[in-house]
Amino acid sequence: MQPDDSIRFGTDGWRGRIGDDYTFANVRRCTQGFARYLLECGYAGKSVVVGYDQRFASEHFAATAAQVLAEHGLNAWLTDGATPTPVIAYAVLEKQAVGAINITASHNPPQDNGFKVRDHTGGAVPPAGLARIEANIPAAAAPAQAATGRVQKFDAAPAYIHHLRDVIDLEPIKRAGLRVMVDSMWGNGAGWFARLLAGGSTTVLEVHNQRNPVFPEMSRPEPIPPNIDVGLRAAVAQGVDVCLITDGDADRVGVGDEHGVFINQLRVYALLAYHMLEVRGERGPIVRTLSTTTMLDRLGELYGVPVHETGVGFKYVAPKMTATNALMGGEESGGFAFRNHVPERDGILAGLFILELMCRLRQKPSQLLETLFERLGARYFYDRIDSDFPAAHRAETRARVAAALPAHIAGLPVTRIDKTDGYKYCLQDGSWLLIRFSGTEPIIRVYCETTTAPNVQPMLQAGLQIAGLA
Repeated sequence: MQPDDSIRFGTDGWRGRIGDDYTFANVRRCTQGFARYLLECGYAGKSVVVGYDQRFASEHFAATAAQVLAEHGLNAWLTDGATPTPVIAYAVLEKQAVGAINITASHNPPQDNGFKVRDHTGGAVPPAGLARIEANIPAAAAPAQAATGRVQKFDAAPAYIHHLRDVIDLEPIKRAGLRVMVDSMWGNGAGWFARLLAGGSTTVLEVHNQRNPVFPEMSRPEPIPPNIDVGLRAAVAQGVDVCLITDGDADRVGVGDEHGVFINQLRVYALLAYHMLEVRGERGPIVRTLSTTTMLDRLGELYGVPVHETGVGFKYVAPKMTATNALMGGEESGGFAFRNHVPERDGILAGLFILELMCRLRQKPSQLLETLFERLGARYFYDRIDSDFPAAHRAETRARVAAALPAHIAGLPVTRIDKTDGYKYCLQDGSWLLIRFSGTEPIIRVYCETTTAPNVQPMLQAGLQIAGLA
C-alpha cells in the first residue's frame, strides 16, 4: 500500500495496482480532491461526466467516483457502459460539463487501473491544475454520505456519432469496398468501426472484441508489437486491406498494412499530417511531443505551418492545441487529436482518417508510406526499448543519466541535449535519441529516430549504456 500522500498524477492521471494501492478508498480520495478543486474553481452545482473502461471492476470504481461527486453537490453524468475515452471527452461538451473522470489504465498491464481527469474542454487538465487537484486529495477518504438524485446514467454514443459526421464524411469510406480488420485489444473500441461503417460495401472484421480483463494473447492492451501480433496474423489470414488497432480505452491507434506489417506510431502521425495538409488541404499549427517524429517538422516546412514541441503527455499537448487552434496534436504513443473536435486523443477518428486517406489516394498502407517518403525526400526509422527497473533505483538511475554528457552516440556528434522532459540527444545528422522515465510506471524508455536504418539499434544500445542498463 502506498503511503497516504503518494497519489500523484503522472503523464496521464494516477494509476495503481488493483487491490493494493488502487482501492475504493483511494478512488474516493482522488475524487474528493478533484471535487474540491472544481469547487475552488467556482463550479458548485455543475455537472461532471464519469466514464470507464473494460478492466476489472471499472464500472464499480466509476460508480464510486460518481457518488463522491454527488456528495460534493456536483451532478454526475455516469456512462451506461464501457465507453471510449474520446466519446467521454466529447460528452463533456455535449453535457456542458466542467470536467470528467475516466476510470481507465489505458495500456497498462491487466493488474492495474487508473484515474484520469479532464477539464471543461474535454482535454487534459494542465500541470498547474493537476498540482491543485493533488493538493486537495485528503490523507484519508471521507465517509460516504447520502446524495440522491445527482447521479444520472446516459448513453454517450449518439451525440459523439452525430458530431463525428460533421468532422469526416463516412459515406465514401462505406462505399469503398475495403476489408478492414479491427483489433480492439479486449477494450472500449470493440464494435465502433463496424457501427460507423455499416450499410455499404466496406467490410469490418474484428478480433479481441469482447470483455476480458486479463487481456489474453497480449501482455497489455498497448497497440505495438508484440501485443498486436495475433491481430496482425488474423488480418493476413483474412486478406484485409488494413488492420486498425485501438488500445484499452480507444484513445490511441495502431496500424498494420495489407501485408500484416506494423506501421510504427511516428509514421502514422506523419501520414495523418500529410493527409490533413496535402490531401484535405487544411492549414494550421501542429503540436507534437518531443518523443515523436521530426517528419512533422519537415512537413511544416513544406506546407508553411508552424510545429510546436511539448513535453510528453496530453497534459501538455491539449493546452497547446487550444492556445494555438492547432490543426492536430499527437504523441509517440499513438494518440492523436484533431481540430474541430476535442483536444483529446481519439483512436477511432484517427483510424477513420487513415481509411479516408486510403480512399482519397486509392492506395494501400504500404503504398501510402512510399508516397509520404517521396514527399519528404527521405525515409525515417524509429524504435523504442522499454526497460523495467526497481522503483527504489529511480533516483540513482536518473542521476546517472543526468551526469552523462556523451560527445558522440553511435559515432554521430551530439549537437544539443534537451532536458525539457527526459534527456534528448540531438545528433548532427538530424537523428535523435531520448531517454525518459515513464510518468505512470517504473519503466525507463529509450527512443530514437534516424534516416539511416543501420543506426537504430546502435543508438538504442548507446541509450541503455548511458542509463546503466546494458
